[in-house]
Amino acid sequence: MRWGLRPRGPGATALASARSFWGPPRLPCRLGWLGATRRLLVRSVTGASNQLTNPNSGKYRDTVLLPQTNFPMKLLGRQQPDMELEIQQKCGFSELYSWQKERKTKTEFCLHDGPPYANGDPHVGHALNKILKDIANRYHMMRGSKIHFVPGWDCHGLPIEIKVLSELGGKAQNLSAMEIREKARSFAKAAIEKQKSAFIRWGIMADWDNCYYTFDRNYEAKQLRIFYQMYDKGLVYRSYKPVFWSPSSRTALAEAELEYNPEHVSRSIYVKFPLLKPPPKLASLISDSSPVSFLVWTTQPWTIPANQAICYMPESKYAVVKCSTSGDLYILAADKVSSVASTLETTFEVISTFSGADLKNGTCSHPLIPDKVSPLLPATHVTMAKGTGLVHTAPAHGMEDYSVASQHNLPMDCLVDEGGIFIAEAGPELHKKAVLEEGTDVVIKLLKNSKNLLKEEKLIHSYPYDWRTKKPVVIRASKQWFINITDLKTTAKELLKTVKFIPGATLNAMVDMMDRRPYWCISRQRVWGVPIPVFHHKTKDEYLINSQTIEHIIKLVEQHGSDIWWTLPPEQLLPKQVLSQVGGPDALEYMPGQDILDIWFDSGTSWSYVLPGTNQRADLYLEGKDQLGGWFQSSLLTSVAARKKVPFKSVVVHGFTLGEKGEKMSKSLGNVIDPDIVINGGQDQSKEPPYGADVLRWWVAESNVFTEVTIGPSALNAARDDINKLRNTLRFLLGNVAGFNPKTDSVPVNQMYVIDQYMLHLLQDLASKVCVN
Repeated sequence: MRWGLRPRGPGATALASARSFWGPPRLPCRLGWLGATRRLLVRSVTGASNQLTNPNSGKYRDTVLLPQTNFPMKLLGRQQPDMELEIQQKCGFSELYSWQKERKTKTEFCLHDGPPYANGDPHVGHALNKILKDIANRYHMMRGSKIHFVPGWDCHGLPIEIKVLSELGGKAQNLSAMEIREKARSFAKAAIEKQKSAFIRWGIMADWDNCYYTFDRNYEAKQLRIFYQMYDKGLVYRSYKPVFWSPSSRTALAEAELEYNPEHVSRSIYVKFPLLKPPPKLASLISDSSPVSFLVWTTQPWTIPANQAICYMPESKYAVVKCSTSGDLYILAADKVSSVASTLETTFEVISTFSGADLKNGTCSHPLIPDKVSPLLPATHVTMAKGTGLVHTAPAHGMEDYSVASQHNLPMDCLVDEGGIFIAEAGPELHKKAVLEEGTDVVIKLLKNSKNLLKEEKLIHSYPYDWRTKKPVVIRASKQWFINITDLKTTAKELLKTVKFIPGATLNAMVDMMDRRPYWCISRQRVWGVPIPVFHHKTKDEYLINSQTIEHIIKLVEQHGSDIWWTLPPEQLLPKQVLSQVGGPDALEYMPGQDILDIWFDSGTSWSYVLPGTNQRADLYLEGKDQLGGWFQSSLLTSVAARKKVPFKSVVVHGFTLGEKGEKMSKSLGNVIDPDIVINGGQDQSKEPPYGADVLRWWVAESNVFTEVTIGPSALNAARDDINKLRNTLRFLLGNVAGFNPKTDSVPVNQMYVIDQYMLHLLQDLASKVCVN
């Protein structure tokens, strides 16, 4: 019954009195706050046709108003996805973005899309991210803003190149650089089309006609311009340094391209470095009659051949101890005497203790190369957390080791090639052996033969792996291109104070990651990417890059794309005025370099190509927490380097998707959730029913996205139940406004009943709270 009906019969006087209190008199059949004047409709109650006819039936028919709608309470089986497709097509979903862009509004909201990688099928991680972005965009659109959202794809790099080569098998070895690039481009394009179709099916509102792609020639040209701006400011340089190196991919990797395997097994060893020249302050303490050795622990035995020094902590106490088993004298940190003795299954008698500073100017013999001297050097990176308090130092295979070597002018020779194989200089026993496999075996065997190995044991610990090949990496010195982020960190951290991070703690996490990064290696030894636009001298360690060469290359790239680096002869890659200065076309002294830019530099410069206006600052970046050390950081650093600005006003960071029990998804566990199967159902639809895109979107909307987000049958069924409850509510509302005409039936707010005005007030109050929070 409608409370808007004119009162009749008993109690009418009381009801009329109440009405006079709650609001002005109303015409009969006025529908609450909507106030629709309309004919009363009667609908039969289910089963009424089987009842006996009552002569009084129908007496109150004209006084009953029941909902009337064709909107179903539930959509079963294929009805849900089929109805969604029909609505998308009939209602012009594809035109929604262009429609809202044409509106006359005072504000614009820009969400910059972090480009997903174009190397596979769409997955639930994509769904979580894209739907979250769509929710943010639609919220701001409903608030009256014009939305700027240009989707993009990360199209270059190692993962795509490796996939292409692995599919080709043995044929890949005979491919030219251009053949690899063409196949990689085709592969990326196919992946983009799959992902784009899925994103559109999920209901994502975006500028699908003007997507950005990092392999687009105009994008590449813009990227090269940013590179040169940074080079011209002295922020880009070439140097010989240790970097993370993937033997399986044969290229340098950035920190963001690593995955840490917590179950990696290393062969850790305790090694003796015989004392050669006692430190002057300890000469009287150490007699010539009793040989003394320094004890060192390492988890990377293969680096011992490259040892150049032993580092100690000057502020710590060290001890000379006597081993009860062998009678040998050892030097190690005083705090580590007990734990090391226990590990070696012996006892140590402490002969004397002294300050680490007293080790100054002492030297040791190399445990594998008797005539080689390893000096004792102070260092700040030595800790007492593990090992012996003395650190084996191989400058070609450690970041801190390199720093020590730079201070003390130590050799930094690398004995390992691009494939992780010992080179000839490592010695005949090690030559051509893989450092992480047989090479480690041989090093340990050689240490045993020289009687300098005290113990070997297996250690399970977290170790960096190549994010694509899933194989362990090494640290290896090589000539690479770097960005000097030391000069950028201070400015970047200051500018981050103007950015709103959600959750707030992610700001500190991002700053911590940036602080731990000593430098950013931006060169890769592959072919599928944007070339580093530098020419190298054929015989000297010199390179050529200037404003003339870069402008010439940028023009060529704008016209033909970055393929020109591999298709044009060197003399055409140089401008005429420069060519004449470097030997001319017939005696050219320089050749194009073979390195390409890191894909994080690729995607990190997207702000310069995509963001609108002169300020080029997005209202929002929204990505997973892995991007705190990835795209968020590369975007920040390139923007600060090029123009001393941050590219975002706000950053929202969401968690990862996990299986229903909180476990990582994997094919072997059988818990991988495919968004396409969620929407359309699987082969056995009794086990994998078609939920439709609305359920997938609801799962995202109701999840706490700031932690890990679980998904599985229970979560999807719960989301479907919620959708059905929502449908039931909408069905009731639609049934009650059937035939309602806003032009003739609406009631001005000031003419509504007080209780109706109060309901609207509560609704607006709720909306305000939601918008504020």
